[in-house]
Order: sequence, then structure tokens, then C-alpha cells
Amino acid sequence: MPLAAGPRLLAAVLLAIILSACSARYQTPVAMGGDDDDAVCQSRGYAVGSPEYVACRKDRDVQRSAATTRADRRQRDLGEYMLNHPDRP
Repeated sequence: MPLAAGPRLLAAVLLAIILSACSARYQTPVAMGGDDDDAVCQSRGYAVGSPEYVACRKDRDVQRSAATTRADRRQRDLGEYMLNHPDRP
């Protein structure tokens, strides 16, 4: 019976690795950082609700969106390269 636990354990570990890779796919890109937008804009001296604060939050949203778009594009380009060049590592 102990031998049967080995393949099950291996399958469980592989499943956990696969699922963790999927969950990491939609995280904010590292280039944007994990900063709290509210804290960053307030640390720049902008009062909550002021036009400068709103512009700061909007700019950070645009930067995050651009970083996500770049990361998605790089991932797609890598996938296409791998499909078009199966002989190269």
C-alpha cells in the first residue's frame, strides 16, 4: 500500500504547480510594483478628491494597463516564436 501513495503524491504536487502557474498569470506586472495607488498619490501631497489626486490615480491606472499589455504581448510573442521554431530551445 505505501507504494501506491507515491504516484498519487507526485500527481498532487504536479497539479499544485500547474494551478499555481495559472493563478499567477493575472497578477499585476512587476514593473508596476505592488504599491497602493491611494498611498502613493497621497504621499505626493495630493488631497483625496482633488483634481491632482484624480489625475494621479488615472495615470497609475494607465501605467498599470500599459505594463499588463506589454507583458501579455511578450507572452504571446514568446508562444508564437516557440511554435514557429520548435527546433530551437
